[in-house]
Amino acid sequence: MADQIKIRAQVQGDIADLRILMQHPMETGQRKDEKGQIVAANFIQTFAVLHNGKPLIDGQLNTSVSKNPLFAFKARGIKAGDRLTVNWTDNVGDRRQDEIIVA
Repeated sequence: MADQIKIRAQVQGDIADLRILMQHPMETGQRKDEKGQIVAANFIQTFAVLHNGKPLIDGQLNTSVSKNPLFAFKARGIKAGDRLTVNWTDNVGDRRQDEIIVA
C-alpha cells in the first residue's frame, strides 16, 4: 500500500485552505530504467475529497502530473471538528484513503 496521504486544513473565518499531498510515483510508461527497460505506467487516475462524507472535490488525473502530486484548494463551510477524507485509485488498481478531523 502507498504512503499516507498528507492532508492539511487551515481554517480562517468561513474559508479553509486545504493542502493534499498524495505519495505516488506517477510513472508515465515512457521512462526507461538504468537497464534500458521501460518503466510501466503507474499513475493516479481518480481522486476525491469528502467533507463529512459528502463530495467536495472529484478529480481525474493522467500521466502529465508529477511524482507525489500536491493539490491546494480553498473551500467554504469547513470548521473545526469536521472530517475530511481523501481517496485515490491508480491505473493498476491500487487504492489509498486517509482522513483527518479539522483542528
